[in-house]
Amino acid sequence: MSKVCQITGKKAMIGNNVSHSKRRTKRKFNVNLFTKKFYWVEQDCWISLTISAAALRTINKKGLDAAMRDASEKGYLRVEDVQVLN
Repeated sequence: MSKVCQITGKKAMIGNNVSHSKRRTKRKFNVNLFTKKFYWVEQDCWISLTISAAALRTINKKGLDAAMRDASEKGYLRVEDVQVLN
């Protein structure tokens, strides 16, 4: 499973650890991802998505169907990636 949010498309960023002596070493800033189950009313089924905390707020604001529609239009979410649970 890749570390990419299925709704917002957020993924890990690369940056630097900076020590007290200003020496820089590479590091990764990972996304706050978790797997969550949602009930999709339009399709009458449960689905499992890997989303970030920001995507959860987006789903609460817009609704699941609208958020998934926007994500698929932007190319973040494909039908094959959605795991249907029954």
